[in-house]
Amino acid sequence: MNLIKLAWRNIIHDPLTLFLNIILLTLGIGLINFILLLNTQLKDKFEKNLADIHMVVGAKGSPLQMILNSMYHIDAPTGNISIQEAKPFLREKHPLIDKSVPLSMGDSHKGYRIIGTDHTILEFYNAEIHAGELWNNLYDVTIGAEVAKALDLKLGSQFKSSHGFTDDVDLEHDHGTLTVVGVLKPTGSVIDQLILVSTESVWAVHDHDHEAHDHEGHEHGDHDHEEHENGHAHNDNEEHDHAHDHEGHDQHEHDHSHDDHEHDHEHDHSDPNHHHYGEIAPRRKVNDLSREHLLSQTEKDITSVLVRFKSKTNFQALNMPRNINENTDLQAASPAYEINRLYDMMGTGTKALQLLALLIAIVSAISIFVSLLNSLKRRKYELSLLRVMGGKPAKLLSLILLEGLILSLLGFFIGMIVSHLCMSAMGDSLYERYNYPFKAWIAHGKEGLLFTGTILLGLTAALLPAIMAYKTDIHSNLSEG
Repeated sequence: MNLIKLAWRNIIHDPLTLFLNIILLTLGIGLINFILLLNTQLKDKFEKNLADIHMVVGAKGSPLQMILNSMYHIDAPTGNISIQEAKPFLREKHPLIDKSVPLSMGDSHKGYRIIGTDHTILEFYNAEIHAGELWNNLYDVTIGAEVAKALDLKLGSQFKSSHGFTDDVDLEHDHGTLTVVGVLKPTGSVIDQLILVSTESVWAVHDHDHEAHDHEGHEHGDHDHEEHENGHAHNDNEEHDHAHDHEGHDQHEHDHSHDDHEHDHEHDHSDPNHHHYGEIAPRRKVNDLSREHLLSQTEKDITSVLVRFKSKTNFQALNMPRNINENTDLQAASPAYEINRLYDMMGTGTKALQLLALLIAIVSAISIFVSLLNSLKRRKYELSLLRVMGGKPAKLLSLILLEGLILSLLGFFIGMIVSHLCMSAMGDSLYERYNYPFKAWIAHGKEGLLFTGTILLGLTAALLPAIMAYKTDIHSNLSEG
């Protein structure tokens, strides 16, 4: 007597009941696994992007918002701070600060954020150049690996930035064409999603926009003051001509560099990086990335500063965020503290969903119990015949337990597949929300625990009907039959 075949025939004898049991168990297991997949990847991304950053300094507002914006790039800035205010945290040879990175943001390209900063940011994320070079000139950009892949950008690709963090062509800046000069190696951190430029490039784009806006407003002035307006128009025209000459000179230099590049026959075509990402022409250096130059622009603004202390256990370093918050117009936040707060907030919703999934799984176990119990009552005569034909009570016990085991296995595997398919289907929306790629077909490390729990649930549901089958009264059942 093949117990597995017999158990399977008993299960499929009532398709509607089988379908109900599998659906309930699939919902419970699938929801639990989906939450585990999501939480595991979110925590991995959050922890990886802590990047040993001990403090973030920016404008007053929500500290969590500032952390999410400055480190994870999934929220809006709290505002800007002046270079004069940020200078104490950006100067070199600070007694408490090991490294600091200025961030200027507010623009993007097709949803990917453009960050004005310097090369120090690469040290925070252990990023290295893969092809081309780092940004050193005005309007040069070095892009993360994910940006290059998603937007199909190569060395020499050009584009214009857009105001804000949404993909809206109406918000595209008219001035400042950005040129890709480098692509970074994949790191698995947030820097893969960024477009890195010099701080001066960000300032130049916005300063030109302000000048254009002022010039447009000037042209629509009151005609009652014609002589006064004409005088200003003359000055504006002189500035415009000067700017035009300057842009023409830049364009001449750029065209000249391209001409030089076209006659360069010494490039090594065996380099696979250049073969994949294309080539760039030499560019004239027009800005200074040194920290001294940045600190001299005291009238300019940046968004925030990432800070790494020389020692996390230093008493003065530990008290620095509180001192900044209490004694200045700036805001300082500890990433580790704010992310733990975020985990707590997320944990409430996650625990509620896990509780719901557990309740669904328990309901499915009750459904399995009821279906097996009803099946047992209908099959009293059949089970008694099995006993007469030589079947031992232990085999009847094993048969019912086997039915519960098969149902739980079906629910587990179908639930796991459904949860991974749901993660795959929601990958794009999760990517837009968190700016990170979420993988569907990965292991979160708790599959074994979930499998064991599902098996125990099915066996527990089948235990009482199995005991009843074990104690079957052959004589009374056959006499009734």
